[in-house]
Amino acid sequence: MAASSDTVTPSSLRQAFGNVFSLFILILIGVLAFSIRLFSVIKYESVIHEFDPYFNYRVTQFLTKNGIYDFWNWFDDRTWYPLGRVIGGTVYPGLTLTAGTLWWILNSLNIPLSVETVCVFIAPTFSAFAAWATYLLTKEVKGAGAGLTAAALLAMVPSYISRSVAGSYDNEAVAIFALIFTFYLYIKTLNTGSLFYATLNALSYFYMVCSWGGYTFIINLIPMHALLCIVTGRYSSRLYIAYTPLVILGTLLAALVPVVGFNAVMTSEHFASFLVFLILNVVGFIYYIKGMLTPKMFKVAVTLVVSAGLIVCCAVVAVLIALVASSPTKGWSGRSLSLLDPTYASKYIPIIASVSEHQPPTWPSYFMDINVLAFLVPAGIIACFLPLTDASSFVILYLVTSVYFSGVMVRLMLVLAPAACIMSGIALSSAFDVFTRSIKFASSGKEADAGDTGNGVTQNDVVKPDKNEEPPKEKSSRKKKKEKENVEKAPIATKKSERRLLMLPMEASVVAILLLMLLGAFYVVHCVWAAAEAYSAPSIVLTSHSHDGLHVFDDFREAYAWLSHNTDVDDKVASWWDYGYQTTAMANRTVIVDNNTWNNTHIATVGTAMSSPEKAAWEIFNSLDVKYVLVVFGGLVGYPSDDINKFLWMVRIGGGVFPHIKEPDYLRDGQYRIDNMATPTMLNCLMYKLSYYRFVETDGKGFDRVRRTEIGKKHFKLTHFEEVFTTHHWMVRIYKLKPPKNRMRVKTKKSKSKTTLTSSKRSATRKKNPWQ
Repeated sequence: MAASSDTVTPSSLRQAFGNVFSLFILILIGVLAFSIRLFSVIKYESVIHEFDPYFNYRVTQFLTKNGIYDFWNWFDDRTWYPLGRVIGGTVYPGLTLTAGTLWWILNSLNIPLSVETVCVFIAPTFSAFAAWATYLLTKEVKGAGAGLTAAALLAMVPSYISRSVAGSYDNEAVAIFALIFTFYLYIKTLNTGSLFYATLNALSYFYMVCSWGGYTFIINLIPMHALLCIVTGRYSSRLYIAYTPLVILGTLLAALVPVVGFNAVMTSEHFASFLVFLILNVVGFIYYIKGMLTPKMFKVAVTLVVSAGLIVCCAVVAVLIALVASSPTKGWSGRSLSLLDPTYASKYIPIIASVSEHQPPTWPSYFMDINVLAFLVPAGIIACFLPLTDASSFVILYLVTSVYFSGVMVRLMLVLAPAACIMSGIALSSAFDVFTRSIKFASSGKEADAGDTGNGVTQNDVVKPDKNEEPPKEKSSRKKKKEKENVEKAPIATKKSERRLLMLPMEASVVAILLLMLLGAFYVVHCVWAAAEAYSAPSIVLTSHSHDGLHVFDDFREAYAWLSHNTDVDDKVASWWDYGYQTTAMANRTVIVDNNTWNNTHIATVGTAMSSPEKAAWEIFNSLDVKYVLVVFGGLVGYPSDDINKFLWMVRIGGGVFPHIKEPDYLRDGQYRIDNMATPTMLNCLMYKLSYYRFVETDGKGFDRVRRTEIGKKHFKLTHFEEVFTTHHWMVRIYKLKPPKNRMRVKTKKSKSKTTLTSSKRSATRKKNPWQ
């Protein structure tokens, strides 16, 4: 009984209470992460947001209705007409399979939720998982306190909220959790050297590959960290176990994803992992033989190993160079080249540069998306160097690379958010540790000082022990024992002296804690405002506030409902690619292009039609079997993301394939204008006519509230298109192609000369090729 009672110590009770309290805090953090993303449902309704999520929702509906095998083999003939699209081979299936599995589990438990409801709430659910994964990752780096702080920060950070509100059913909804969890398992394996965690790391990487194309960030960041450890002399067997199974198993599993396939071993984004894999094996073999051979034999063996390793590495590099040289883009995808060279997309691939998410961010966007974390990150970097470990060096490398990529592409602010939260959590935890310890030390006063003097060991006691305590005869016999005790007590004394140096006055510590709490309160208020106002409004339903109150603009769903009820099922609808997914999912009509943007020529054809005069545009659309043309116009209500503002991108993309479309023809002295100073080419193009047809009837002047000017050409008629529907606020306008006119019969005489003349006239008036 006495032995069992001695096992229950105050420290063990304190640790058990701390674990229970940490679990309770984690549950609250998960509830916070989920609930702060529900403003879109509370303020509006349970609806899918943005454009891409509608395609994911449509695919999930097909999966739950037809099963996994039909999903892999589904050929969608309602997109990219007349080409179509193989869905199973062109989509990252992670999000769809996750939502479909969750829907199946809930229905198996007699919880009858619709597919749409599951899709709406999948992002808030996985944001809670991401917060818990952040806790695990940061705990491996700097302890549980830093982990709890980082998890709470990630649960509210606006950059992550912008892509994970309820209804944001996009790949990033589950991919950020997979990203953080993969990093956690890598660090866990690095700290423990466990093959079990290494295998889990490869499986987590496989889930990331299934979920998002951003998996290439993982397969490049981890090799960079492994190479950094090798260069700085921090190689260990734990590093070998953490890295090699990830490359082997992860690459094999990634190749199983149809959209990736052999790209896992054939593209430049993956070559760095293979090269570091070879280097790590060479270094590991050198360390292995070092423990088996004598120093003389080791030198000879190292010479042989290094020579053979250099030959193998040179051969591999030569093969990689040959593969890279055989590709026009050197083995890199267009988006990857845009990250390495920010000017690449604007020069060569305007379709990538036209996407708003691919634009570089402004400085205010950093304050908007990560707020006060931007000021705490430098302190976190300093804390990671005290001391520098393999885990802390990885977090620093993660932060540096994510800062660069976020500066190139605003969409990758999402990748920066976890790194900023981890660094800020480490900084806040370290600061609170110093301040609370200072208050505790100062409050104990002289008693604590006296206790430290009586119980502790000072540096003078260690360096200069009292010689009178031992008789001269016993001093020589116990010399070794004293030296051993001094060696054991020296680190303790040094640690205590360092702690005393870190102590601050009580008043300064209290003020500092109050300031940090005020900073945290400001962060919470900003995050709640961003979640409620900035990022909760769905793009499918727009709102505005005025002196009359709240105005709701539901024009998009009004237009799609009209298409669904007033057109034939087989009718084809042409629009700019931004609205392709929504048209297919909500109107159930075939589209020419959509948001997948995989065929630049097809998109350029639509851009050319929009940039051409009415007759030439009609010929292009008619050759594509188009029945209706949809344009988005915001000049009446002041909606800035309309097709007129996107029109120059249509010109650039179309001109990149069809040279007769030239951007200077639509500019007046280098300026894009739609007023009376606009060029004739601009005033006569199809996009201008479809947007401003009958617009002068709204106010008698034709004043565009977005461009803040009167339009140049106010009164005109359409000859090849007819208006069939315009929404209540004129935001969506739908036109129908007029049928071709019947040919006129011409009476001809039987004379040979007139017959020859008629045939020559017919050949001269033959229909021109609309593609030229």
